[in-house]
Amino acid sequence: MGESAPAAPRLVRDHPGRTPPTGSGPKIRRVSVQPVRIAIVDYGMGNLRSVEKALEHVGASASVSSDHDEIRAAHGIVLPGVGAFPEAMRRIRSRALEEPITEQVEGGTPLIGICLGMQLLFERSSELGGAAGLGLLPGPVDALDPGAGKLPHIGWSPLGIERESPIVAGIAPAEPFYFVHSFIARPEAGAVVASCEHGERFAAVVASGNIFGAQFHPEKSSLAGLRMLRNFVGIAAPVAAPA
Repeated sequence: MGESAPAAPRLVRDHPGRTPPTGSGPKIRRVSVQPVRIAIVDYGMGNLRSVEKALEHVGASASVSSDHDEIRAAHGIVLPGVGAFPEAMRRIRSRALEEPITEQVEGGTPLIGICLGMQLLFERSSELGGAAGLGLLPGPVDALDPGAGKLPHIGWSPLGIERESPIVAGIAPAEPFYFVHSFIARPEAGAVVASCEHGERFAAVVASGNIFGAQFHPEKSSLAGLRMLRNFVGIAAPVAAPA
């Protein structure tokens, strides 16, 4: 897809010049580059393998896991999701995943929610009678009003970028991304990074501190989607850097 492989460990010289013969002159220090470990939270719903492959393609060390220790050891967390909000939260809570996710986010670990995973970051959804979410971002999740259009909103739609954020760095104005959804989050205005229109205008990308969300599927959105995932890995990279 036009993406380059992760860089190999660098050779850093103590002094400039040609490499001296073995056993003489200045030594060469090998500097190891720690891979960025991304945990994709497995609660039994979501396009997990596609997300994992996309993250590996942009240079991350990605793993699908519901293991609490593995989530706590990650430099970044991805919360994917396809399906209904109440069932997703039931599964998250049945595997006791709410605590390690919340603990890591509060400790500064970057997290991105994808599609339903973005909606789960909010306080509550009205879907199928309603359910409480993770509450990491303020605001509800409600049905999208499609106007004269249809539900679900399926297909490619352009983003309207509304403010700068590292999660959308390098993404062109009106770049199309792939959506599949019938519900939308209604965040506070300051959290909206980019919006999209399908009947009503809705939040398509959100960001607040180390928390990010994409209502579309970046793993299905060609090179622009890979760019967003690379941006997320870059955001997580300082966490991975040796002290």
